[in-house]
Amino acid sequence: MTDSLYHDRSPTHLIDTPPGEHVVVIGGGTMGAGIAASLLGVQARVSLIESSPEFVDGAFERVSDSLTRMARRDDLLDVPATLQRFHVGIDHPIDEVALVIEAVPEELALKQDIFRSAATHYDNSVVFASNTSSLSITSIADGVPHPQRVVGMHFFNPVPVSSLVEVVVGTHTAPATTDLAVAWTERLAKTPIVVKDSPGFASSRLGVALGMEAIRMLQEGVASAEDIDAAMELGYRHPMGPLRLTDLIGLDVRLAIAEHLSAELGDRFDPPQLLRDLVAKGDLGKKSGRGFHDWSV
Repeated sequence: MTDSLYHDRSPTHLIDTPPGEHVVVIGGGTMGAGIAASLLGVQARVSLIESSPEFVDGAFERVSDSLTRMARRDDLLDVPATLQRFHVGIDHPIDEVALVIEAVPEELALKQDIFRSAATHYDNSVVFASNTSSLSITSIADGVPHPQRVVGMHFFNPVPVSSLVEVVVGTHTAPATTDLAVAWTERLAKTPIVVKDSPGFASSRLGVALGMEAIRMLQEGVASAEDIDAAMELGYRHPMGPLRLTDLIGLDVRLAIAEHLSAELGDRFDPPQLLRDLVAKGDLGKKSGRGFHDWSV
């Protein structure tokens, strides 16, 4: 990589670490930054790739902030020292890489392009993992040389404190690829579940079904958003109610996933009109200040 493309507060050299310890994360948004910080927390060396120089500073700050929060729970985590193993820029590294994880928006064509492009930079032993929450791993691998090295690693937000990773096995995914994804998940002190490449996998399929029904109940006036959430939090011991969770994920993201599942699995996943109306208004949840709950205070 060209040193000038790195953030000026990170080192401009790649330190000497054992082969297999270098992971590339593509996309420095909330999920990508959380994945990068989690990897740094277990001594991996991480290169984070952004699509444009204008996004580099923001990506660096998100990773740094995430590490700072992690350090509050782990007295042994030295943030400045940890950042010595971190680079962020717009080019792929030229040295040995074990794993590439994409964390870009949920658009099939974009994810396909990301992996097809990445395949030109690495040898055929490098595993490509997609953080998709609902798109087909088999479709994402379409056009990638040696698609047996493509697997899903669906992380959950916020990544550093979430304990689950869905390892999604596509039609062509090799057992060794699945094993590597499971091994990295366990190294991160997270629990892997291995699921077949099916619309919505396990978590999104169940989560969206519950979320859509909760929105229908709110739309029909069955109960308030607060009481619907309390029913699941107190009655079923969910850590967060389905409407608050939708606010955290983003109503626009949930709408896109629901539309995809509806097209694949039938009208039981049809998004309620209330969800469509809120997205059209720009009430997208926590990131906009309002969704099913008020986040402005």
